[in-house]
Amino acid sequence: MSKAAALPKPSDTPDAAPAEAPQAGGGGLTREDTHNDTNRRIQETIVAVKALNGAEKSAILLLALGEDAKPVWDRLDDDELREISGAMSNLGPVKAETVEYLIKDFVNRLSGSGAVTGSYDQTHRLLTQFLPQDKVDALMEELRGPAGRTMWDKLANVNEQVLANYLKNEYPQTVSVILSKIKTDHSARVLTALPPEFALEVIQRMLRMEPVQRDILEKIESTLRTEFMTNLARTSKRDSHEQMAAIFNNFDRQTEGRFMSLLEDKNRDAADRIRSLMFVFEDLSKLDPGGVQTLLRSIDKDKLGLALKGANDEMRNLFMSNMSERAAKLMRDDMAAMGPVKLKDVEAAQQEMVVVAKALADRGEIMLAEGGGEEELIY
Repeated sequence: MSKAAALPKPSDTPDAAPAEAPQAGGGGLTREDTHNDTNRRIQETIVAVKALNGAEKSAILLLALGEDAKPVWDRLDDDELREISGAMSNLGPVKAETVEYLIKDFVNRLSGSGAVTGSYDQTHRLLTQFLPQDKVDALMEELRGPAGRTMWDKLANVNEQVLANYLKNEYPQTVSVILSKIKTDHSARVLTALPPEFALEVIQRMLRMEPVQRDILEKIESTLRTEFMTNLARTSKRDSHEQMAAIFNNFDRQTEGRFMSLLEDKNRDAADRIRSLMFVFEDLSKLDPGGVQTLLRSIDKDKLGLALKGANDEMRNLFMSNMSERAAKLMRDDMAAMGPVKLKDVEAAQQEMVVVAKALADRGEIMLAEGGGEEELIY
């Protein structure tokens, strides 16, 4: 009997359209097609799983288990926590098939919507449920690495020597792509720190560069994230003198002077190094006229008057000369009307100006010479 003869008559099944048998050479899927497609998907899953390292597999498992993973988290030591958390925050989307392949015991619960996504925020939320807040904060600070919204923003906050030491072992073409994506001033510093012949090769590649395909760019970003940023977060340590200079910047003047004096008696070299790294109110005298005017627009006028009340003539003239004649006269009148003021109030106002100036510099609105620096500006 032919396949056509075996089909039910339309009158026998009024609510259903007649089924069509797959025809040789037609567009329908055969059982062999389905079998091949299944095998292909299985092979893709196996390849994906083989590409994962132990920490990544553990991270996927813990993400899938969610709160049920608490007993596991409790038994991990600090190194294991750090390694798995780092892998988790860099996972990105993970296919449900991969999740199910890794944890077959949970296949029923994971099927369908079993895909998980590892991200910085997801890692933070999960760790908060199981670990003390101070431990979570320390881990996430390490995972976060340099500040910045995108990978290229983060690279802009990596010391040029550190970045150059990493890039000198990469292909010149890869380095040329990376340096073309970050700010030009930072690229210049990195090129200066690279070996001359290698830097020249990179420059030549940048000159010949064509638009980079999106998938290649994503692969470079992924490599930077997993191989460079993660290791940087684990191994980089802030210079102790820089850290202490930042602490001294937050002292009031009296406390700063006391500690600096004591340190000079014990270790003059360290004291000189810290002083050179500090940025204090007097360093605002190194601002160019445009920077002074930008700072003036950003400072509360009462705070400005109080800060200048305790400033030397050079500092007063610097700010007054960048005001209109009328505004400068009003400022002098306000300062005279203040009468005697407390030293701590003056120092607090001056410190606030320093904080605002640093914020403006971070946004690229003004340029600051480092504390104690010898940089000169040419107009």
